[in-house]
Amino acid sequence: MAVAAAESAGVCIRPLLRQVTDRATGAVTTVPIACGSTREKVCPSCAEKARRLRMHQCREGWHLTEDPPRHLDTDQLDDEDQLEDEEGADQADEAPDAGAPSRRVRSTRHLPGFPDLPTIPVEDRTIGTAFTDERTGRTYRPSMFLTLTLPSYGKVLPGSGVPRNPARYDYRRAALDALLFPRLVDRFWQNLRRAAGYKVQYFAAVEPQRRLAPHLHAAVRGAIPRATIKAVARGTYAAIWWPSIDEVVFDGDTLPVWDRDREAYTDPTTGAPLLRWQDALDRLDADRAVGEDVEPMHVLTLGKQVDIKGLLGGTPDSDRAVRYLCKYLTKSIADTYAGTPANDGQDPHGPEREPDAAALAYERHIDRLHREVRWLPCSPACANWLRHGIQPKDPGPGLIPGACPSKAHDRDHLGLGGRRVLVSRHWSGKTLTQHKADRAAVVRAVLTEAGIEAPEADRLAADVLHEDGLPRFVWEDVPLRERDYTAVISASLHQAQRWRTQYEDAKHTAAQRESQRGSPPVTPVDSHSATTQCAPTGAQPD
Repeated sequence: MAVAAAESAGVCIRPLLRQVTDRATGAVTTVPIACGSTREKVCPSCAEKARRLRMHQCREGWHLTEDPPRHLDTDQLDDEDQLEDEEGADQADEAPDAGAPSRRVRSTRHLPGFPDLPTIPVEDRTIGTAFTDERTGRTYRPSMFLTLTLPSYGKVLPGSGVPRNPARYDYRRAALDALLFPRLVDRFWQNLRRAAGYKVQYFAAVEPQRRLAPHLHAAVRGAIPRATIKAVARGTYAAIWWPSIDEVVFDGDTLPVWDRDREAYTDPTTGAPLLRWQDALDRLDADRAVGEDVEPMHVLTLGKQVDIKGLLGGTPDSDRAVRYLCKYLTKSIADTYAGTPANDGQDPHGPEREPDAAALAYERHIDRLHREVRWLPCSPACANWLRHGIQPKDPGPGLIPGACPSKAHDRDHLGLGGRRVLVSRHWSGKTLTQHKADRAAVVRAVLTEAGIEAPEADRLAADVLHEDGLPRFVWEDVPLRERDYTAVISASLHQAQRWRTQYEDAKHTAAQRESQRGSPPVTPVDSHSATTQCAPTGAQPD
């Protein structure tokens, strides 16, 4: 009952419990810390808060009219933020091991069959071009909502995402594209910046289509000609120069064995060490140098479907686009469509019954894709390289093919083991933590204006010192025998309800005061940005 009430009130249902001792008073308090999960099936409350914070971050940087501060360095960015190379990257593999003399670099020349990309000098700005309406004289600065997809792997049944003929559906290519999709996305942004002429900034969300192929929704600051974007999409690809995976050398019970003395995996029959990762790449480069017909292990390309929409800041269309972009961030890849009424065969208003044929077909589609994803390599360090007679990069004991620790191989993720939200470095000039603090500051300001004392931001903080110069509050883990999650969740629920009531009263008081002054009422925080921007007007960009 406590968990159900917590879910309905937006309180964390699986908090981390810590015991805090106040050395000044001797009081001992049990403090619940929200789990912070971003997945709805783990904790709906924390996932929804994370989604709304992302919506706030998206709005904050989308329609800026001035370049945001660029004082942040990579150490200040959150793990979720995208750290792409804004100067562009070549067709190079990962940096070599420590102490290696040089980085492995390959030619940036386009592979045959891909058109040349448009390029112009890149200006040192992150905002788009401003346009003036000749009829009204008003200036506006439009931005864009962009959707990129992957190519087809076979015909699917309309509305279901299930292959029409599973035997002819290219599951292997679909799995490789999902595992390596971030490389293609990074390459697209690098190419787009060269073609657009400025440092394009974006807030993007990676989501699955109903067929379970990943696609990208992106809020892009500034307006770029549609012809330019489509030309970049046609010419963008990611060539993966890894050893071939066409042949499986070890499988089943016959797997390579870790040799502790040689710190290498060996052939279980001959005892010979497997080919090292760097040696495999050297052999690949040597074959190319002598003119051998060597092709990349895999080449990723974008699909023909590229959706581009121009939007103005402060409009209902822009707000709807933000909600749509963040719609599925709380769901795992496999759960995004599998639980919908169209697929699970359940009537949400009637009794439960067995899944119908469509639901079973969709589950088989997920299982078939997962089998491919489980055994394909996700990175140079993936344990699945052992199946192909190659030692992974930086090997160690305990590597088992089919059991790579990367979540990309899980059934929930189906190849997309990386970040679901990709944010360019100069999107808003703030970290995600700073955006969260902004939202809290707005709430505190509303409470203070209404004469309500807000909880101290640093209450029970570990950096608050006692008179002896040592921390006043001592944090410890709660012993297992003393944990009472029902009582803690109930207390958190009462606290959340009290704070929400205070905030609603404060908003009502503030609205009354503004009404008496003849000013419009204060806009509540909800999921909106704390930065108020004037709504531009004018014609939609071409």
